[in-house]
Amino acid sequence: MSMLTLTPGQLTLEQLQVIHAGAAKISLVESSRDDIAASAAIVQAAAAGDAPVYGVNTGFGKLANQRISAADLATLQLNLIRSHSVGVGEPLSPPVVRLMLALKAASLARGASGVRQVVVDTLLAVFNAGLVPCVPSQGSVGASGDLAPLSHMTLALLGEGEMLVNGQRKPAAAVLAEAGIAPLTLEAKEGLALINGTQTSAALALHAFLSFEPVLESALVVGALTVDAARGSDGPFDPRIHALRGQPGQIDVAQYYRALLSGSAIRKSHEEGDDRVQDPYCLRCQPQVVGACLDQLRHASLVLVREANAVTDNPLVFANDGAMISGGNFHAEPVALAADAMAVAIAEVGAIAERRIAMLIDTSVSRLPAFLTSNAGLNSGFMIAHVTAASLASENKSLAHPASVDSLPTSANQEDHVSMATFAARRLQPMIANVAHILGIELLAAAQGIEFLRPLRSSPALEQAHELLRAQVSSIDVDRYLAPEIERATELVTNGTLSSVFRALPQMPRLWIPA
Repeated sequence: MSMLTLTPGQLTLEQLQVIHAGAAKISLVESSRDDIAASAAIVQAAAAGDAPVYGVNTGFGKLANQRISAADLATLQLNLIRSHSVGVGEPLSPPVVRLMLALKAASLARGASGVRQVVVDTLLAVFNAGLVPCVPSQGSVGASGDLAPLSHMTLALLGEGEMLVNGQRKPAAAVLAEAGIAPLTLEAKEGLALINGTQTSAALALHAFLSFEPVLESALVVGALTVDAARGSDGPFDPRIHALRGQPGQIDVAQYYRALLSGSAIRKSHEEGDDRVQDPYCLRCQPQVVGACLDQLRHASLVLVREANAVTDNPLVFANDGAMISGGNFHAEPVALAADAMAVAIAEVGAIAERRIAMLIDTSVSRLPAFLTSNAGLNSGFMIAHVTAASLASENKSLAHPASVDSLPTSANQEDHVSMATFAARRLQPMIANVAHILGIELLAAAQGIEFLRPLRSSPALEQAHELLRAQVSSIDVDRYLAPEIERATELVTNGTLSSVFRALPQMPRLWIPA
């Protein structure tokens, strides 16, 4: 496995994709060692001094006015991790935990957290050994940092928590020993630095963002296939329309559709003699709708890459002037708002896809056989498959409700406004799954619609998409057990198979703008 060298504060989206995929080991640039040592020296001096310094020789949160003796400073940090490891729910997935480990290491290595080199080295060693701390998914309000999940991650580094091995929970001490990694022993402020921060909510949001990429690419391919199945016009994708509005996502999506539909004999066949004046919004407004979603997602990526590079614990150490200052970088409001915007965009991609399915099965609009079956009545065709899509789109409406507006005070009102960023990001995964299933159903319906227009052929790109589906699911001539075939079609949406059609389009604007 290759080694990816990271510069703290300069992580890129491409590097985060590699980390998320577990495709490389990671190291940090050598210069980060000096920054780490300088900030650690400031904390060590404060621990040896008489002045009260939050998180070094005081209690935490509402207990910050409690002074801790020098003899108890290490115990203070250990107790912090133990007492804050109170998460519940299913464990976070390995890609999320990989991001947590890497983001925390890179954040601490910027030299503003006051930890020793061994803390960063242990995080890197656990990541590079492929170990996955067992981190319950529920229990964080996104301020004062992702305390519970990061505590569970840290507890595993200490040899007191659990690791996930092939999906099974194992005592962390034994797993560390087998990997030849010494359990971490904490000194002043190090426990606080490890658990105070937004690395869990940021990792969850990045996981959703990266997981949605092939789904969004598939949505573009499937949406174009539906345009041809319904014998829709490509006029609404004319670049002059979109240039007049000037929205970059809309302009790019229209270009994607023009490329996907280019060379379609189906389109050529109804350029004359078609008495329809305009297509339904679900066809002709795809650049406006999906383009707006793309703009939201692109903005979210900028926020999340900034957050991945941020130092978000407290207090922060400024080694150049010897200062330690308490602040609120642990408040995950930027992540919460980005995740809420992502939720709305994800829901809208699914909502317009559901409308396209409804259009295809409505013979009065699509001019295809009712419910996409040749013998309607005896066969129900796609009638109830559409009902499933409608149920999923409706479910996403509820899930898209913003989490960031729902603050609940904690810590005896010391932490009186919180972000709820962790849930805001965590709820994106079921939303993405719902959209993928909607698109799987649409793919089946659009392919069926194309076949009613034979011997006419669609564009080369869309015929490739059709062939990829038919390699998994045969044409649906009569009613049959459709649920397994929906799953197979959905897998083409999520696993990158349909993405390959999109990515093969020549000279297209990048989906994500480099951050």
